[in-house]
Amino acid sequence: MRSSPLEGRSRELGAKMVPFGGWEMPLSYPSGTLAEHRACRTDAVVFDVSHLGTLRVTGPDAYDRLQQAFTNDLARIGPGRTQYTHLLDDDGSVLDDIIVWWPHEDSFDVMPNASNTDRVRDALGSSSAGPGFQAVDVTGSRAVLAVQGPEARSRLAAVSLDASEVARNRVASVEWEGIPLTVAGTGYTGEDGVEIAVPAEAAERLWDAVTAAGILPAGLGARDTLRLEAGLPLHGHELGPGITPLQAGLGWVVRWDKLSFRGREALAVEREQGIHRRLRGLLVEGRRPPREGQAVLRDGEIVGEVTSGNFSPMLEKGIALAFVPPDVSIGNELAVDMRGTPTPATVVKLPFA
Repeated sequence: MRSSPLEGRSRELGAKMVPFGGWEMPLSYPSGTLAEHRACRTDAVVFDVSHLGTLRVTGPDAYDRLQQAFTNDLARIGPGRTQYTHLLDDDGSVLDDIIVWWPHEDSFDVMPNASNTDRVRDALGSSSAGPGFQAVDVTGSRAVLAVQGPEARSRLAAVSLDASEVARNRVASVEWEGIPLTVAGTGYTGEDGVEIAVPAEAAERLWDAVTAAGILPAGLGARDTLRLEAGLPLHGHELGPGITPLQAGLGWVVRWDKLSFRGREALAVEREQGIHRRLRGLLVEGRRPPREGQAVLRDGEIVGEVTSGNFSPMLEKGIALAFVPPDVSIGNELAVDMRGTPTPATVVKLPFA
């Protein structure tokens, strides 16, 4: 089990720690998941997301290797930008969803999900790359703080004005009290904010400064309810074996005008034939939360399955993501089988809140 450089701070603050993707991470702090969630929607919170992987990809083949491995097209952006992309299996399903930070002309920080770093590095084929190519796992050398919420930038400005000004989908190198930081305008909550990569040895110092600025610590529990309200997929739930970007409603991440990428042929067949299911959002009647694996019903017949479900702290109702037939439309009335009780659910447009 790996530990974040901020584990000590989390334990000092009384965080409930849980295993997640091979890491020991804070699930929630004493304020609780509901309070942390609402603080992110109304003010600002900071998450320790050091469990995210970071591959530092460099060398003359770096750009081409990323282009061949991933679905999106780096030619659409450039240095100083970030890009969401997918790594596909040969059958077109999503092995991982990834954020690429492109901070410098000749260097990329590839950010896989917690347990997929080695898989992504293998997909880049470093053993067959040209001279000078490197894909180095630097995850253990840094911590990552995600500062999110409508007041995230104004509060962070008291700590580092430069960090607070990194715009959405941008990435920049800044200095804070002599410490080099890499800051990206990405996130996973549906709110504005930035993610800050800081050297591991300086992580507690930055954390202390951020929390002293009135930014509330938040754990993985709130991060999950926030992303669910925002209608954002989670690897292992809405993305994974047998699930393609087209089924998940993420066709925009696939650039068909690229010459090739892994899984392209199989995905092209699905695009031509049409998907057999699609991801939809459900607003469930009442406060009882739907749960992963529960059946989705139409006219009493099972037509799908919940992939993620929970209570929405902002809507104060149950919400879910589910795979359903492609003819299910916004506004349709379905039901979720909640332990034998069919509970009415309306298909709604994402995000929920």
